[in-house]
Amino acid sequence: MKMYKFYLAISLITILMSCNVKQNRLSVDVFETSAGGNKLKKITEFPSGSEAVTVKLLPGITFQTITGFGGSFTEASAYLLNKLSTKNRNLILEAYFGSNGARYSLTRTHMNSCDFSLGNYSYAPVEGDTELEHFTVDEDRDDIIPMIRDAMACSEDGFKIIASPWTAPPWMKDNNHWVGGKLLPEYKDSWALFFSKYINAYKKEGIPIWGVTVENEPLGNGGNWESMIFSPEEMVDFVKNHLGPKMEADGHDVQILAYDQNRGKELEDWAKVIYKDEESSKYFDGFAIHWYGSTFDWFPESLNLTHEMAPGKFLIQSEACVDAEVPHWQDDKWYWSEEATDWGWDWAPADQKKLHPKYVPVYRYARDIIGCMNNWVDGWVDWNMVLDRQGGPNWFKNWCVAPVIVDPAKDEVYFTPLYYAMSHFSKYIRPGAVRIGFENPDPALMITAAQNPDGTIAVVVLNMNPESKNIQLILGDRSSEVQISGQAIQTIVVAL
Repeated sequence: MKMYKFYLAISLITILMSCNVKQNRLSVDVFETSAGGNKLKKITEFPSGSEAVTVKLLPGITFQTITGFGGSFTEASAYLLNKLSTKNRNLILEAYFGSNGARYSLTRTHMNSCDFSLGNYSYAPVEGDTELEHFTVDEDRDDIIPMIRDAMACSEDGFKIIASPWTAPPWMKDNNHWVGGKLLPEYKDSWALFFSKYINAYKKEGIPIWGVTVENEPLGNGGNWESMIFSPEEMVDFVKNHLGPKMEADGHDVQILAYDQNRGKELEDWAKVIYKDEESSKYFDGFAIHWYGSTFDWFPESLNLTHEMAPGKFLIQSEACVDAEVPHWQDDKWYWSEEATDWGWDWAPADQKKLHPKYVPVYRYARDIIGCMNNWVDGWVDWNMVLDRQGGPNWFKNWCVAPVIVDPAKDEVYFTPLYYAMSHFSKYIRPGAVRIGFENPDPALMITAAQNPDGTIAVVVLNMNPESKNIQLILGDRSSEVQISGQAIQTIVVAL
């Protein structure tokens, strides 16, 4: 009897210990993309390795609410989709917007033409038409509008659209040219009306516009493709006295985003003007920014300053791409290698060359998104969703890379590693998620974390080292050990 009681006691202790282990075990799903060949692969086995890095999640410490992640509807991308078979067109749209794909939630498109158009065009082509009686978005009916509609049909949760003009029609500008120049004072009301008519025209097509930027790259682009110059003071004047009141009068509940160019000192200078006081910032809902100032620096000082000046307003990365490169076709290795160079490699001033070294394309995406998120950026939008093997079409021949590359002549599609890098964020960090705190003692690992509206926590980890690393993930009194491969991005979804 004594022995029976002894064994019964041991059994009860074993059961209780087992229950306690179950109770204290953190439930996680792990997805990895790596130089070794994983592409959003679900990882279920984690070999024991060296001593694990202890990462503590701190959901009680909260930061910005996430607006979304995604890419841009350009004429180049829409034109290429029209050249593909229906099967491959649908494959790409489902991959970006479908419930089993990247689930893009924040997007951008261009008003009038841009460099990634087939040529120059404006929705207001008639010179002197100050009331814009001849305004039309017919240029978009064959390509951009169908692409957006089809994407909307794929998307279960829907997505937001930011629209950006590269330039007013030349006849409204002081140089009467597509490139450079400034908006003539007598056309400020007409240009504000242009925004209103555009929003109404797209609304009639069943496409709601969530936000607009006042001007893409108002500092110019070196006089290369469509552009129009604004100083921060001129942008404040236009928005305060023309665009903002027009949006209000016409009943448009649309976010107006300032700047729309690179981070760094220029961003700080603009923030000080836009957010100078309540009068100057009244109609501005936030800032849009680009990443082209450096291949590795996300300029946290300028991001923090801009956030601190207006904590309740948006800070959205509206454009990024691997620029000045022709895409490498079916060559995953290149995207994981330190081979890419950007515009600054050749053209940056001598004192800025250090900001533009060779880089690894996958790392550039993952590093930048993590760095931005950890410094108050709430949305991150890639540039073209689809380009061809040349990196176009682009009327200026300004070749770039997109996450998806196609060969229309052969009806072939290549999902580059950049597509999977973007998906690690867009698929698992949903709109309305709140970035949370964490403790990471290992500077070799880049990490960000956000709690989704459904309560799950998405932790994105970047390991740029060749060796794998074990991570002990801790949330309260629960933990789980995982392993990230060398040269890999991993998203760990924690179920509460």
